[in-house]
Amino acid sequence: MKVLSVDDSAIVRKIIRGAVEVLNYDFLEAGDGAEALEVLEKEWQETILILLDWNMPGMNGYECLVALKKHPEFQTIPVMMVTTESEKDNIVKAIQAGAAHYMTKPFTIEELIKKIMECLGIGE
Repeated sequence: MKVLSVDDSAIVRKIIRGAVEVLNYDFLEAGDGAEALEVLEKEWQETILILLDWNMPGMNGYECLVALKKHPEFQTIPVMMVTTESEKDNIVKAIQAGAAHYMTKPFTIEELIKKIMECLGIGE
């Protein structure tokens, strides 16, 4: 079972990798929305969660979310927005587009682990 982190920041992806590995899941990463769609072409059957940044060059997180939810194979994978984008309108927009959860940066590793567990329906 794999978790995909989509963020243009290698540092953020490294932090997320740490949380994912604590939970004993395999880690996938992409630097933008278009790369995420390419990764999923190969890995979608084993991907159980996508952590998606909003503000990225090229295809941003919102555009990627919309594309994911239109794709027959990818649409059932839960998506959690993990972003500095904290405007209420954008949070609502992401949830309406199909995001399961929304987490704003900065966050602690403990908060991230807890949110990932919530997204996956894992009790504490």
